[in-house]
Amino acid sequence: MNRRKSLLVALLCAASGSVMAQSVQDGLKDLYYGKNLSAKQTFEKVIAAKPTEDKAYYYMGIAQLAMEDVAGATATFQKGLQAVPTSALLQAGMGRIDLIKGDAAAAKAKFEAATAATQGRDGDVARAIADANTEVKGGDRAYALTVMDKLLNNEGRRKREMYTATPADYIEQGDAYRYLGGENGGKAIAAYEKALELDANSAEAVMKQGLVNYNARLKAEAVADWTKATNMDPNYAPAFNELFLFYTTPKKDQLSWEKAAEYLEKYMAIADPADKTKNEYLAASVAFFKKDYDGAIAKGQAAMAGANEIYKNKFSLLVGDAYLQKGDSLNAKKIMDDYAQSVGESKLDSSDYKLLSTIYLRLKSSDSATQEQYTDKALAYLEKFASSTTVKDPDTYIQIAEALKTARKYEQAGDWYDKANELRLANKEQLGAIDYFNVGINYYYAGVNVSPYDTALINKSDIAFQKVIEEKPELGTGYYWRGRANFAKDPQAQSGIAKPFYDKYIEITEPLGTDKNKSTLSFAYTYELLYYYFKEDKANVQIWADKLSAIDPNNITVKQVRENMASREKPAAKPAANKK
Repeated sequence: MNRRKSLLVALLCAASGSVMAQSVQDGLKDLYYGKNLSAKQTFEKVIAAKPTEDKAYYYMGIAQLAMEDVAGATATFQKGLQAVPTSALLQAGMGRIDLIKGDAAAAKAKFEAATAATQGRDGDVARAIADANTEVKGGDRAYALTVMDKLLNNEGRRKREMYTATPADYIEQGDAYRYLGGENGGKAIAAYEKALELDANSAEAVMKQGLVNYNARLKAEAVADWTKATNMDPNYAPAFNELFLFYTTPKKDQLSWEKAAEYLEKYMAIADPADKTKNEYLAASVAFFKKDYDGAIAKGQAAMAGANEIYKNKFSLLVGDAYLQKGDSLNAKKIMDDYAQSVGESKLDSSDYKLLSTIYLRLKSSDSATQEQYTDKALAYLEKFASSTTVKDPDTYIQIAEALKTARKYEQAGDWYDKANELRLANKEQLGAIDYFNVGINYYYAGVNVSPYDTALINKSDIAFQKVIEEKPELGTGYYWRGRANFAKDPQAQSGIAKPFYDKYIEITEPLGTDKNKSTLSFAYTYELLYYYFKEDKANVQIWADKLSAIDPNNITVKQVRENMASREKPAAKPAANKK
């Protein structure tokens, strides 16, 4: 072999070696660190070198799903099955696609077939099935746990059939427990601990222990876990992302745009260098969270033209919100209206609806008809947000209720406050008097703001105010509003149904000073006065008329009652004598 030919062979071997160096494990490492585009590119190289490597097709599809490319992932799984028709792993991948499309029965059939083909002893297949059922809406979380338990249970297996567990297996088992929730939180923590016994440097296991703690409302512990994960492995981007998400959550003990910007910058520093569009989005987001709204708008609009549909949505939300935050509701409206029109109603999601509702609620017009249109559109988007969001969060429901209350849609506000209470009770949270009061006051105003009064809504308010009394019997609030609700049902005070509540309210409130409670005592005294007036109880009429006059000297009801009482007491005029 001459020297020139041997050099060519060496170069070919070097080139071949560089392709073969790209392995499934390299791609999995990229996935672990959240570098989804790099992972996809790595798996593409693996497939080019070995078209029958089913793991490369499967995990490439998972990388595409992480980038929200369902169509691309479906095509990858299908192409893999054409190359490897017997692949149980790719069968599980197609089952995941069925779940995403909402066909749980078809998914379960594929999962069962994949399990049968591997006898439940293939770690990649078992994890693929479990992960689909935990992560995808509509998945069977109990089934996910069963699959992982079967994989890890070596009882009765012959030596050559024994399965050696990996950290990834215990993490997946922990995920199944975590998604099952409730008392399974401790079991999830234990599973993650087993993963750490096998790999003491597993930042993923620690990060997911933080998720368990957050779900248990142990927020300080969750932040500590996520911080620990970033210290264990400074390149583990998902932990920085969890810290960023924590501080962008609109709750009083979480929201901090300063900290959000800090962790987003740290996340960006280790983000996937191959994903240019994502990095442009992160740069615009950092500007947003630093309250550099002009910078966020400029960066977002510059990148929007070259973005795919998914990122056009993200950039539109970011730019629209930046305009909103700087007080430019009209430009925020234009950005989001243009986006909604370009993609069509069917492509809008919960985030779009939420921002659109916020924008339209902020818009103000001196023209009453235009203002009414803004309000109606805001509420329509708010209802769509409520129905489209998968987050069953009481705080979200309360935000919806408060927006409806501001728009004077009291019945709907009462409904959403009530839903928030139901959800919190289901989560075994303790409700306070204010939670029931919010329900009652909105149903009350919904009931009395129509003519004739809506008794059904007033009854709902009465039930809620009774719960206020049960929570805080020492306060007058619940008694007063039960009095108001029953006064609305008995406006002439003839049946006396409001009297016991006003009696109790007066007993609690008068010692606190009538000057501080004139308006509320006025309602109570008025009912008492009318009640005794219709009973023709002169002594008590005098007592309550005096009380009412003392806090409201020009009270019209007192004047009318006294005039009517006086006219009753006048002797009838004698008939004139006939003149002869």
